Amino acid sequence: MTQGAFDEVSLTELHRRGSYKWRAFPDDILPAFVAEMDFPLPPPVAAAIVDAIALGDAGYAWPSQELGDAVSGFLQARFRWTVDPTDVTLLPDVMVGITEVLRLAVNTSDGVVINTPVYPPFFSHIVEAGCKVVEAPLADGPDGYGLDFATLERAFSSGRVYLLCNPHNPTGRVFSRSDVERIAELAELHDVLVLSDEIHGPLALQGAVHIPFLSVGEHAAKRAVAFISASKAWNIPGLKCAQVVATSDAMRALVGRLPEGMGFRAGNLGVMASIAAYRDGSPWLDELLAVLDRNRQLLGDLLEEHLPAVRYTRPEGTYLAWLDCRGLGLKDEPVDVFRERGRVALGPGPKFGAHGTGHVRVTMGTSAGILRTIVERMRSAVAKAGA
Repeated sequence: MTQGAFDEVSLTELHRRGSYKWRAFPDDILPAFVAEMDFPLPPPVAAAIVDAIALGDAGYAWPSQELGDAVSGFLQARFRWTVDPTDVTLLPDVMVGITEVLRLAVNTSDGVVINTPVYPPFFSHIVEAGCKVVEAPLADGPDGYGLDFATLERAFSSGRVYLLCNPHNPTGRVFSRSDVERIAELAELHDVLVLSDEIHGPLALQGAVHIPFLSVGEHAAKRAVAFISASKAWNIPGLKCAQVVATSDAMRALVGRLPEGMGFRAGNLGVMASIAAYRDGSPWLDELLAVLDRNRQLLGDLLEEHLPAVRYTRPEGTYLAWLDCRGLGLKDEPVDVFRERGRVALGPGPKFGAHGTGHVRVTMGTSAGILRTIVERMRSAVAKAGA
């Protein structure tokens, strides 16, 4: 696909989709609230699914060596991170894996540290595992969000586990090597288990480099596992396939205690699609990253033109934008104003934690035309609200 091909998606075709994004709201509301892109499937992924359907290969998933080989090859080529294929374990999705590891690794009511504002399911899945949330808010500075290590270290005194989100959702921060190394040092000092959610790892944009947590040394690997998936970068979340990587004896033993039937909860089509993505999907991914780089700049230009009171820091990774709308002076939460008065559905900031009040998350993995429409509808909503 060329950049022009990514821009050929039309609302008429998108409204034919049956996924959550396109069914959660009435057709007159433009959805940009969930981490799901609007682009066609990468050709290698689509071909793998079509071939499987032609074979009637819709049975139960199996953790094949082919998946481990594909993951290992991708991690080496993309991040210069050497992982033995046998250290890759099949999961149905990242949050299921995180929840099950929490159940195995910690006691009921133990604290789990998260950096707010953060992906909303972190809150509910921590509680589901019987643990309590310990917030270590990111520092919000003039250059965007970043880790506050003093706050993080204080949180480690009351939390036995750190659920790291890198690249970070919703702020788009891609933590630097020095950030990741400092986290590893603190985790070792305070005997904290790190669960590193790196589902957006392949989506580091120009100027940023994703550093896998387990790649920074044995001191990191001995007390951490990484959760990865092809679901975000190649837009296949509904196919249900993720992986957990453990590269030390202690962490291999922990992952080895996962429920025996965990792999059967994954989707067989998801396994085959993931193999195709990891093995053959890098050219398409590179084209996608160029489009997302264009889109993050375009969004900034559109906001400056139409909604200059909105604070926006270009994300370093992901296809998500975190917008501070408090400067608009709206009486209600911005997400409600945009939906009711502008007919555009965005991610509600308060769901990302208390620090999300007055903010919205925008999914910018779409065409340039649809991105323009999103901002135009936001502008119209503000005008109608009299702000």
